[in-house]
Amino acid sequence: MSKKKSNSFNLVLTKLITDVFEKSGNKPLNYKQVASKLNLHDDESRGLILDILKEETKKGILNEPEKGKFILKQLKTFVTGKVDMTSDGSAYIVSEDEFEEDIYVAPRKLRNALHGDIVKVYVYAKNKGRKKDGEVVEIVQRAKMDFTGIVNLSDRFAFFIPDDRKMLHDIFIPIDSLKGAKDKDKAIARIVDWPEEAKNPIGEITHVLGKQGENNAEMNAILADYGFPLAFPDEVEKQAEAIEEIILAEEIAIRRDFREVLTFTIDPADAKDFDDAISFKKLDNGNVEVGVHIADVSHYVKQGTALDKEAFERGTSVYLVDRVIPMLPERLSNGLCSLRPNEDKLCFSAVFELDSEANVVEQWFGKTIIHSDTRFSYEDAQEILENKSGKHSEELLKLNELAYILRERKFKHGAISFESVEIKFHLDEQGKPLGVYAKERKDAHKLIEDYMLLANKKVAEFIAKKGKGKQKLTFVYRSHDSPKEDALLSFSQFALKFGYKIDISSGRETAKSLNFLMADVEGKKEQNVLTQLAIRSMAKAVYTTKKHSHYGLAFDYYTHFTSPIRRYPDVMVHRLLELYLAGGKSVSEDEYEKFSMHSSQMEKKAADAERASVKYKQAEFLQNNIGMEYNGIISGLTEWGMYVEIIENKCEGMIRLRDLNDDFYVLDEKNYCIIGQRRKKKYQLGDEVRILVKKVDLAKRQIDFTLMRD
Repeated sequence: MSKKKSNSFNLVLTKLITDVFEKSGNKPLNYKQVASKLNLHDDESRGLILDILKEETKKGILNEPEKGKFILKQLKTFVTGKVDMTSDGSAYIVSEDEFEEDIYVAPRKLRNALHGDIVKVYVYAKNKGRKKDGEVVEIVQRAKMDFTGIVNLSDRFAFFIPDDRKMLHDIFIPIDSLKGAKDKDKAIARIVDWPEEAKNPIGEITHVLGKQGENNAEMNAILADYGFPLAFPDEVEKQAEAIEEIILAEEIAIRRDFREVLTFTIDPADAKDFDDAISFKKLDNGNVEVGVHIADVSHYVKQGTALDKEAFERGTSVYLVDRVIPMLPERLSNGLCSLRPNEDKLCFSAVFELDSEANVVEQWFGKTIIHSDTRFSYEDAQEILENKSGKHSEELLKLNELAYILRERKFKHGAISFESVEIKFHLDEQGKPLGVYAKERKDAHKLIEDYMLLANKKVAEFIAKKGKGKQKLTFVYRSHDSPKEDALLSFSQFALKFGYKIDISSGRETAKSLNFLMADVEGKKEQNVLTQLAIRSMAKAVYTTKKHSHYGLAFDYYTHFTSPIRRYPDVMVHRLLELYLAGGKSVSEDEYEKFSMHSSQMEKKAADAERASVKYKQAEFLQNNIGMEYNGIISGLTEWGMYVEIIENKCEGMIRLRDLNDDFYVLDEKNYCIIGQRRKKKYQLGDEVRILVKKVDLAKRQIDFTLMRD
């Protein structure tokens, strides 16, 4: 046996020996007892086990409380965690146990583990003052085997250069595994083997995406990078096509009929899927009935079908700069389930009787059939609200009046109003960005949002209260924790530098002063920096069966009921609401908690993919403006540079500290600034600076700026 293989065998045997002590409750055992538990009875194996026991005792991993008997000094010799790769090829293993310190692993001890992999690490005894370090002994689960990148072709073989900055190994591609890929093509490669002695993994090309720099190739690469499929499987498409379009009379008979009630949709001008509609009816008692009608996706997508499994895996629709990647095939998302005007459609609805103060007097949840009379764009509806005239103006104005009251009440109860600027691009037919603009949110947007919030809140409240008696009802909630105190404190100190005071004495006061701040900064150059920083200081919203409150909205109970065409949690919510309305028994909390965690993960991946597509388009837009000067705001700081957002077009790039040659600058993390060590010149987060566009790297979606001196 070679020395390397012998070491590897010893490492595995050491792990098995440690497992024996852990499983036996760390009782003192001699080498024969250990061998017996491992089913090893030959003299050579026993001798090897005794050698390892003595060696591990010398290292301080084991103790010898009595002659010939051993125990573990501490039980945690092996730790399982996630690989967090650094740029020099070493990694930190972030343990599943939040109280466990991160473990440092040197490059040569990673055993081909890659960023994001779940691995088992052998942890060395910690020397005084040293960080914990260890060695990977097992790759439990690969984070991903598929990578996007560029093909680099030579005569006899090819190398594949991954886009992922944390993937530090090029992939070796044999010529017969190229699948038609040419030199410099953008493609997807899959790792198929990684021999222990080999420096590089071996792979094959699975998809050729196109030429580097082509819009389609780059957008598809972003999707693939974040694990979103580029097409639906045939079985799923066939299942969607086979669904009957005709609504049967017996189906209508078991639903509440809203086809004679005025109903309309308000959506973006270019929307193709309409998953919500509003109905409006004046009641004899002076109150109004508002129906929030949501596409009945769960009627068409049955649990356990290929269609359902695919929707669950995707978790969400993905909105890139130039396209939507739907969660459901187009036949459903843009056809059967889309609440198009002048068509009968099946819905799941939340219907509210509201008095003149927007109080909910009565509520009803159930299956309905609707017939939308009008499809408004946000611009159409806004024009009617501003001019106070036009189609259905009376109803729209009344809805807007009640929405204002709902909004005001929400903020009074401590909800926080985050109005960050959404970036949009004017694209030509090839997808090239011609211009950048900020999307404005007006009353028409907010009106729809307020009724959707009302439906989401009331559905969650209904289930939570229904389940308070005999048995708790498992449900999928949208939870948002209150922010950590230290994060709020550092944000309030930063806001003070701009002259904004944040009261963090209580949740209600914090929310109130954050809202004052958000109103105050609207339209100012520092709006985006302060809003983004405020959002970063908040906890992230997640799906869960466990915690119900939503800090940002100041609701005790909240869920997602209103977008089942594009969010899988809403499909789960529809199914559970239908079950409990019919008096059904509670479902497994553990099972639905796993579903919720998956949905949260997919939502994050979708948000990251959307951000990556914006970054790519910003880089592409500025590629034609290299050498141009702009005014910008310092929007982020790191040890190696400062991010600057151009005021005019919201594109963000970096000024690298190594390029600032008038002084040696270091990051002062606590005070959100970088400081020159000799002259004490300070650049603060939120400062306005003049920059020149120096370089654009489209492949890495990176923009470099040069700081123009005063």
